[in-house]
Amino acid sequence: MSKKLFSSLFQYKAWANGELFTALQGVPEAAHPQEMHLAARIVSHVLIVDQIFKANVVAEQHGFKAANAEEIPKLGDLRAPVRRVDEWYLQYVDSLSEAQLAEPLEFTFTDGSAGRMTREEMLAHVITHGNSHRGQVSALLHALSIPLPRDIFTHFLHRERR
Repeated sequence: MSKKLFSSLFQYKAWANGELFTALQGVPEAAHPQEMHLAARIVSHVLIVDQIFKANVVAEQHGFKAANAEEIPKLGDLRAPVRRVDEWYLQYVDSLSEAQLAEPLEFTFTDGSAGRMTREEMLAHVITHGNSHRGQVSALLHALSIPLPRDIFTHFLHRERR
């Protein structure tokens, strides 16, 4: 995958996360506490995995023992850290060379098993993992009859190129 495409995908990820948080703001949490707790749990999980792979791509220790938080933060408390991690990935991807993307790195999964992936594979995982879980949250919104964000890469590209 090219560096330019990774840059576009991480721009899309940041945009889609913002759209998701905007949609979630419209949900009356008091009327749907279970659904909003589940949404927060999913978003928190994605944030943790993003942070784990952030450490992995720079060959640092992340300190997480699991990919889920023991205590789930409120959705409102997750928006800023998600945005910070998204911004970090945007800057990081733009700083990489093609050779660095292809470089294999060794790391340890949260279960203690050894891992080895290229930076490119890790970055692709961050993108696809976030996409999958945003879809889960969108399904929750759909079940509550909340208007869904247009979380589609082609929609993002079309909006950006107008």
